[in-house]
Amino acid sequence: MAKINLLPWRQERREQRQKEFYGLLGACAVLGLLIAFAVVSYVGGLVENQQARNNYLTQEIQRLETKIKEIETLEKQRADLLQRKQVIEELQASRSQMVHLFDELVRTIPDGVRLNSIKQAGQRLTLMGIAQSNARVSSYMRALQQSGWITNPDLNIIEAKGEDRTMPYQFTLNVDLTQPKAAQSAEQSESALAAGGAP
Repeated sequence: MAKINLLPWRQERREQRQKEFYGLLGACAVLGLLIAFAVVSYVGGLVENQQARNNYLTQEIQRLETKIKEIETLEKQRADLLQRKQVIEELQASRSQMVHLFDELVRTIPDGVRLNSIKQAGQRLTLMGIAQSNARVSSYMRALQQSGWITNPDLNIIEAKGEDRTMPYQFTLNVDLTQPKAAQSAEQSESALAAGGAP
């Protein structure tokens, strides 16, 4: 019987399998590197895309903040204009009030009372003067109360220490300015006509 030596064939087969294994291992390594590169490229693309979106949003936010500041400036200017308009309307509504006030002060002051000074703070008047007696001051307060332009007379102080013996009583009186309803209606009509007639 012939003897066949299979050792060289087995050695060659083993070497061939090792080559195939290393080749397969290298192919797997290359494939892994390709997959890792693809994943890194994809994630990098996503990051760049998100960064671009973030930059766009930042620019839009800056534009909106600029517009908000412009709107706040315009609202402030609008509030200032409305305040000026209100002041002008109040001045226009009360333009005749001072004339009526002085007319009422002259008309209501009785004999034996003299005013030395008048101070105004808003719609509040402080009248300081001298009188012959307490009764004259009371009469003056009643006349002021019946006036359509002056209301709420409030006597602060009355004392007998004047140098004038004919009018020894000094007094301080607070009153509020007001407008009769008829005068208010007339002035509102005038304002409406002026506003309607304006071009």
